[in-house]
Amino acid sequence: MTQPVNQRIGVIGGGQLAWMMAGAAKSLQLDLNIQTPSETDPAAPLAKQLILAPVADAAATAQLAQYSDVITFENEFVDLEALQQLAAQGVCFAPSLNAIKPLLDKYDQRSYLQKIGLPVPDFRRLTSDYQPTIFPVVLKVRRHGYDGQGTMIIADASAFQSVKEELGETPAMVEDYVPFERELAVIVARNGKGETALYPLIETHQENQVCRWTMTPATSSETITDKAQEIAQALMSSLDYVGIMGIELFQTTDEQLLINEIAPRTHNSGHFTLDACAMSQFEAHLRAVAGLSFGSAELSCAGAVMVNLLGSEDAISDYREKRECLQSISQASVHWYNKSESRVGRKLGHVTALSQKVDTVARTQELLSIIDKVESIWYR
Repeated sequence: MTQPVNQRIGVIGGGQLAWMMAGAAKSLQLDLNIQTPSETDPAAPLAKQLILAPVADAAATAQLAQYSDVITFENEFVDLEALQQLAAQGVCFAPSLNAIKPLLDKYDQRSYLQKIGLPVPDFRRLTSDYQPTIFPVVLKVRRHGYDGQGTMIIADASAFQSVKEELGETPAMVEDYVPFERELAVIVARNGKGETALYPLIETHQENQVCRWTMTPATSSETITDKAQEIAQALMSSLDYVGIMGIELFQTTDEQLLINEIAPRTHNSGHFTLDACAMSQFEAHLRAVAGLSFGSAELSCAGAVMVNLLGSEDAISDYREKRECLQSISQASVHWYNKSESRVGRKLGHVTALSQKVDTVARTQELLSIIDKVESIWYR
């Protein structure tokens, strides 16, 4: 294997994404150093150097930099202004701070995408005097929303006023509700040489603005697939981005695509790659930030599903009995994040399953059947 430019990788954040990154780091013989708040966070036991501190603690990031050739991100909850001071002192970040700056605030993200000519729903800042005339509308908190938190579909004027009062001074934005046919996602990685790795188009299924399951490849037309790939390539090039990115899309009833959200990191919709591709999204990200060329991003099977195991209660449990039942499903692999505490909607793990059926209808039926089996066990 070609020697990496950056051998020691620092990661801000130690949740399940960093935990899954650790396996790829081991196979690539890279050192993974982690900054995370708690020793019980999933990736903490796997770090070569562990810095126990909040994600937004830039002083701790300066300490992380002492052990790292480059620093990357597991989530977007960083203090960008403080990190820019470190960058000015020579600390290397990948993706660069200039690349992620337009993406951290959802209003800024929409504005940037619109500026470079990529398709987005109509949007506007939430101001004290703004009142929609057509409902439903989508209201989003501009920073720190994830897994459906901070995103609300509002049905009428009374509910809109209540949400505004509840938000108070919290910066937010409003956008048109898109009556989509399906939701899609693209996972794309780019390295410093401008080489890209583009994974097959993903269909995602959301409930309460949280991803419940994904299926790959999506059952969209070739035209839609081409459009999604063009969007991904254009965005990565415009940002001069190094690393991996998840791009969530709406496919409308008239065969158009609109960008829903951008995640400048590994993404939940790409978890299928751990079992369905020779190079997972986590390996692709590490290859990009380490300065290595990519392997293949193609499927090694005909199709795959990923089902999130979401918390449905507030409890302390490892759900061993349910996990054993899930593991007994033919073709299924269980990925458990070793979180001791369950909360409603919290991602505790995921299940992937592969299909070798080439026929699209037969494959879809098989994969949907597996989704039903997983959900009947997990949510019973």
